[in-house]
Amino acid sequence: MAEIYISIGSNVDRERHFKNGLTALIEYFPDYQHSNVYESEPVGFNGRNFFNSVFAASTDMSVEAVCKLLKRIERDNGRTHGDKKFSPRTLDLDLLLYDDLVCEQPAQLPRDEITKNAFVLLPLSEVGGHVTLPTTGETISAIWQNYSNPCQKLWKVEL
Repeated sequence: MAEIYISIGSNVDRERHFKNGLTALIEYFPDYQHSNVYESEPVGFNGRNFFNSVFAASTDMSVEAVCKLLKRIERDNGRTHGDKKFSPRTLDLDLLLYDDLVCEQPAQLPRDEITKNAFVLLPLSEVGGHVTLPTTGETISAIWQNYSNPCQKLWKVEL
């Protein structure tokens, strides 16, 4: 069984799409952990604030199958691929970690956003703080404790 961590984000009809995405993930991965949900300002573009969290589970699915599933759930929630990298999203599901796999295809693993964005790192530290990032040898908790980017602010929200 592989340990997987998936970031969930939405800033278009965000409560509905966020809940739909989480419900779909639970359907496929019923034994899971879920971080708190945070509101954050968009990074790289002007737009509505996002809801973000991280979903953790174990699976016997291949990394390719997980990536295909995430894309399907996004499409089912109105996401169109080919959108600009920094743009509004109905639902954004990104595989952050798949065990200690390091690769570029079918997804960049570990995802570089882990160390760059508070809206990924903080919720990941809640459900995967013990995990060691295979590219640095540091735990997610240690990376979060040393993280400093005053431009990225998060607010915990209740859904």
